[in-house]
Amino acid sequence: QVQLVESGGGLVQPGGSLRLSCAASVFTFSTYTVGWFRQAPGKEREFVAAINPNGARTFLSDSVKGRFTISRDNAKPTVYLQMNSLKPEDTAFYYCAGKKWGLLAPMEREYNVWGLGTQVTVSS
Repeated sequence: QVQLVESGGGLVQPGGSLRLSCAASVFTFSTYTVGWFRQAPGKEREFVAAINPNGARTFLSDSVKGRFTISRDNAKPTVYLQMNSLKPEDTAFYYCAGKKWGLLAPMEREYNVWGLGTQVTVSS
């Protein structure tokens, strides 16, 4: 079973950038659809972005479109979430999740492997 480990979170000022990484434990990760989700205090977890196994297709939520980019390097194997123009409302715990040959979908139930997450705080 693949394991996912997120990194790259931290404290950043509004308008700043961060790049999150989701590293996998096995190279069969190249067969996994991967999504990023986030959960802010007192709120439900929400979809952020997803990428298909070969990286050719991506799907981003409306709230981050134009600011965030998802990409992957299957040789590493790692998926990245580049976050630009960060806003205080982007503050949340960010999780990556995977599903072997999964749908490029925003629903949590489509993913069966989850990392432990990394905190992102946007504040001046």
